[in-house]
Amino acid sequence: MAAISATRLRQNLYNILDSVVETGVPVEIERNGQLLRIVAEKPGSKWDRLGEHQVVVGDPDELVHLDWSHEWRGDDVP
Repeated sequence: MAAISATRLRQNLYNILDSVVETGVPVEIERNGQLLRIVAEKPGSKWDRLGEHQVVVGDPDELVHLDWSHEWRGDDVP
């Protein structure tokens, strides 16, 4: 892949960006002797960004045997 100049990038910025997005081929730009690269980043899925959550504190088996019937009826019995 041949590097393009910053001037050419400036003249065709949107076309070059659209090309990178459509093809996935990175573009290299030479600026003051340095090589820069424009690369389309592949977005991760929602599941990849989801962090681990500790929502149950204690033994999960104890939750099965809890009596919540007073909560459903609206009784004030503890």
